[in-house]
Amino acid sequence: MRVITVKVPKAYLEELNRLIEAGLFPSRSEAIRIAIRDLLQRELWTIRGAKSRELRLEEV
Repeated sequence: MRVITVKVPKAYLEELNRLIEAGLFPSRSEAIRIAIRDLLQRELWTIRGAKSRELRLEEV
């Protein structure tokens, strides 16, 4: 995996931390990875007609 730096508003970070504290995600990184995956699936893969199972993001 690659490391990136992202700046987010304080409110986003606070709400992200709430998701972690609630046990919905094990870490901020995992929550952000899932959010990016879902964005890509919704915006790009649907346009291209690709199916999620055809792309293995976990292995990238």
